[in-house]
Amino acid sequence: MVRNCLLFLLIVFSFQVRAVPVDTIESMLPAGSQLALLAVDAKSQQQIANIDSETLLPPASTQKVVTALAASLYLPQDFRFETVVERTGKDIVFRFGGDPTLKRKDLQLLVSALKAKGIRQINGDIWLDGSIFKGYERAIGWPWDILGVCYSAPSSSITLERNCVQGSIYSENGKRLTRVFVPDHQPVSVKTDALAVSEDKQKSLHCDLELHYDNNNRYQLSGCLPYRKNPLPLKFAIQNPDLYVSDVLKEELKRAAINVKGDIRVGSPKGKRAFIAKHVSAPRDDLLKVMLKRSDNLIADNLLKTLGHRYYEQAGSFTNGAAAIKAILKDKADINLHTAVLVDGSGLSRNNRMTAQQIMDVLSYVYKHPQSGIVSMLPVSGVDGTLKYRNSVRYAPIKTRLAAKTGSLYGSYNLAGILKNQQGKDVLVVQLVTNYHIPASEDRPDNVASPITQFERELYQALFTSSLTMR
Repeated sequence: MVRNCLLFLLIVFSFQVRAVPVDTIESMLPAGSQLALLAVDAKSQQQIANIDSETLLPPASTQKVVTALAASLYLPQDFRFETVVERTGKDIVFRFGGDPTLKRKDLQLLVSALKAKGIRQINGDIWLDGSIFKGYERAIGWPWDILGVCYSAPSSSITLERNCVQGSIYSENGKRLTRVFVPDHQPVSVKTDALAVSEDKQKSLHCDLELHYDNNNRYQLSGCLPYRKNPLPLKFAIQNPDLYVSDVLKEELKRAAINVKGDIRVGSPKGKRAFIAKHVSAPRDDLLKVMLKRSDNLIADNLLKTLGHRYYEQAGSFTNGAAAIKAILKDKADINLHTAVLVDGSGLSRNNRMTAQQIMDVLSYVYKHPQSGIVSMLPVSGVDGTLKYRNSVRYAPIKTRLAAKTGSLYGSYNLAGILKNQQGKDVLVVQLVTNYHIPASEDRPDNVASPITQFERELYQALFTSSLTMR
């Protein structure tokens, strides 16, 4: 009996420590894929795995950890974006601070503050002052074909409702054309001449749904959309935030019965200003938590421009914001990102390049300095954020054991975070997979996971059981 028990324990122990070569896991990726991988024991800093950790690759949204660290090191904990209403002569100025969370109801309250001050008529102009930022509202390397959707909303100082409008498109059986719905209070124009077709018809026509737009916030849907029982939700990125805010403000002033003799203009008028009212965003750490959990691009990019504004004492831009992040991390954390290519704060640009080692340097600093709170802001596998439904890590035993920032672009599937293994030890891991492409001809059964899911599942299981080896 004792002999049988010992034999059973030996078999279990052998199974648990079975070596899993990293090459075997890497081979699960499609031919042509490129992998950079770095896994480190958090306490001893001993490397567990290292594949091309010095190769520059697109970080995608894992770059938001870099933005978060720079913001936590440089911006005060009580930092908040501000939107201020002021008076100068006969004019009223709405001074925007790049608040990516400013809502229409917040603008309504600012308009109400005018009325509370006894202002029933504005004899001059209304100015939208967005001079805190300058330059491009879309970073170099943002693909043209995604600029109409909300995760590519322009990074602007004059921002409202996340620079995003929601709507829906209907493709009803028996009707030739689709139809669209956008709430009446939204000052945008959306039209459609897209055909409602069967899936077979769509394939035979090689016809997809296309979105066209102009700088006057007018949108046109064309192409084809297969019949759907329920409407397809749409999220349009505002193309001209200045015009959008101007139109919304006109409506709110009219609703408040405030008459404006002049025009609504964009700029920063000269002259002494008197304070009327102010709206402030949530504090810094609340913003960072939303940015990391939801992978919020607009928060990331407006924080980057804010860092450029404050660090260099000039209007913030993508260029000086990226330079500020590099300088802040070098000055305050001794992290050298000299060779990294940082174009924005969100990681959306296809021009961004970082190595797994550089991301690991940031991750290690965050781990060693828990007072920043960044680790607790990361999505948790199977629990929340962008890891809640990630099939490779949402189930036991990895569920709840991995806190990481995801990053996805066309052909890139990345992760950077901390895994608590079955011995209770923390493992820091950076995974950069690029040039990932599954041939369109591949016929995979519905119950078989995609190659990237299989790869990640095996990788994090091996790290969890401490069975990953370089051979």
